[in-house]
Amino acid sequence: MTHHPGLLRTTPLQGETTSSLICRVASRYGMEAKVLRSCWQWRNYPPGHDGGGTRADAEVLLNAAGRQLLAGLCGVEEDVLARALPSWGQEDSKLSAGKNEVPAAAWRTGGAVAGPVAFGCRLCAARRTGTAVRVVRYAPRWERVCVRHGRWLLDADANQPLEHLDLRGLPEVVAAQRRWASVARRAVRAGAEPERVFALAHAVVARWWEQALQWERETIWPRRLHQVAGGDAGGDLERWRIVGRDAVVFPEVVAVADALLDPAMAELVWTDSGAGRPQALPADGMFCRRLGERLGRGWLGPLAATDHGGPLTAWMGSVIRLRRGAGGPPGCDNDPWWLRQEHQSATMAGQLRVLGKEKKAPGSGTMWRAAVPAEQRRLITSAIDSAEEQLLQLRGVQTGPTAEVARRLLRGLGHSAGLIEAAWKRTAVAAVNGGVPLGEVARWVDMPVEVLSQMLTAGRQENGG
Repeated sequence: MTHHPGLLRTTPLQGETTSSLICRVASRYGMEAKVLRSCWQWRNYPPGHDGGGTRADAEVLLNAAGRQLLAGLCGVEEDVLARALPSWGQEDSKLSAGKNEVPAAAWRTGGAVAGPVAFGCRLCAARRTGTAVRVVRYAPRWERVCVRHGRWLLDADANQPLEHLDLRGLPEVVAAQRRWASVARRAVRAGAEPERVFALAHAVVARWWEQALQWERETIWPRRLHQVAGGDAGGDLERWRIVGRDAVVFPEVVAVADALLDPAMAELVWTDSGAGRPQALPADGMFCRRLGERLGRGWLGPLAATDHGGPLTAWMGSVIRLRRGAGGPPGCDNDPWWLRQEHQSATMAGQLRVLGKEKKAPGSGTMWRAAVPAEQRRLITSAIDSAEEQLLQLRGVQTGPTAEVARRLLRGLGHSAGLIEAAWKRTAVAAVNGGVPLGEVARWVDMPVEVLSQMLTAGRQENGG
């Protein structure tokens, strides 16, 4: 194939993936992307989804000759591409080196190269390029609103067909995008990294999102969720709760981030803790009550205050220890913005994978991991791992007190089963209370409706409900 560099100029969009640019160049020349990609020697295969198909967040790394070739095809200088494309200068061991190298390329996933990857707004792309083609770009999770066109731009790493959600009926989500800029500046002035503040606030709100099915007084999120789902999320509520979560809760994430940066709010935490006369944080503490008010939910305070073991109480603990000059848990150094791994919110891609597996094989054992709070998930996994270790010991024992090993194994397995059953009951009760038909829940857990109804009734009686 003979190329005439610069015949058709294709300028990169800021933050675009190199792979996305190659696809746009191909479209500009009126050819399929795979035909244009044959100009490079590929060192590996493109990353794909479990069910097949190349991932939208697939990224390309080029060697020096490969970069020169792409610059020629685009008709722009390499330094222009270097400023626009985050992956441009990154090399890879799979790419050959040397003066007489041929244009070579290697596939990667965007998230492993330069951070979260999202779809771009096609309408914005059309304004810039004259063509409404798909664009994929690196974008942090606090820059997902296209303010001009009222769109929430979705993660590109998930195996689902939507590129954006329509926010034209949700001006508060668009307003939150504008508000975030001032919150980020406030974080910088406070000596905190905006991305870490956002991550912590997102973890706090995502945890509430999982609990909100049981909150009868929560009316804001259901309204927004139905709106982004095109009017009614009821037909596929599970999927929409995953796909729509980040857009729906964005105003609350920004509000929580703003609150956690407010010295007056930190002072309320100090007062709730007893200040110089330490006491346990009360269920009606001023901090959580004020936080609920700032979120337009005066009833939220006690629920947030009694949700022990989550990222909000971890932040409160750090604030208190810093004021008291006390040491913190190993590894966190009393950093209020340190987010424990078990508190990190599940991504849309991860949740959709779990949902897909569960629908293919109901009761396959994957659902409880997605439904159970992170710290309980850790306890269950630890108990199961311990039981598996004891089982291996039992298999390896030829002589000696095998009965005691067996008893320990059974105790471990019994404890694990009890934790899983308790978590399963809570999940089923929450689903029924949240409006999911009893027959649908019975189908999920592969159990007759009558038996499930009896178990749920017994579970409610145990909990005094």
